Amino acid sequence: MAEAHHLDARRMAKEQEGRMAASASIGFNAAKPFVEFQTSMLRVFAENFEQAARNYERSFEAVSNIIAQQRHDAA
Repeated sequence: MAEAHHLDARRMAKEQEGRMAASASIGFNAAKPFVEFQTSMLRVFAENFEQAARNYERSFEAVSNIIAQQRHDAA
């Protein structure tokens, strides 16, 4: 009798483990598109930030060149 109870408890634990794994799988599958979207938005943000930094550097160099040219012309 005790052995049957032990096997029944083991079977119930395995069933519960299977349900939990299925629930986790459903949850991860539901979250995957959201995570992929967030990742793509972060990539877009990073690309835009890098482009802004490049534009800033070009503008800074242009202003520096203008100032250097004006100093050279004034001398």
